[in-house]
Amino acid sequence: QVQVVESGGGLVQPGGSLRLSCAASGSIFSSYFMAWYRQVPGNQRELAASISRGGNTNYANSVKGRFTISRDNAKNTVFLQMNSLKPEDTAVYYCNAVVPNGGYGGPSRYWGQGTQVTVSS
Repeated sequence: QVQVVESGGGLVQPGGSLRLSCAASGSIFSSYFMAWYRQVPGNQRELAASISRGGNTNYANSVKGRFTISRDNAKNTVFLQMNSLKPEDTAVYYCNAVVPNGGYGGPSRYWGQGTQVTVSS
């Protein structure tokens, strides 16, 4: 069982910046595929950004150019740097870890508890 914990959410003004952190347990963190999702009440959860074990990144069109995902394998931590924030970015942000199962079946997916980001003046 992998534990995933997000932190860094809060209230920020439009145009401001915020950095989210996600810590995931495990001795093979460097092999995890990591992603940030976000969800507005009443809407489906959507992928915002992801990063592979090799550091390759992908972003939703809605955040591309404004958000940056990165990882520090030595600290078992993934970050989401959010710049030029808009009110539309307001959501609960969830960290997701996709953990390999050593070739036995498919990978396992683990979710954090979420952290609230509110962009408002």
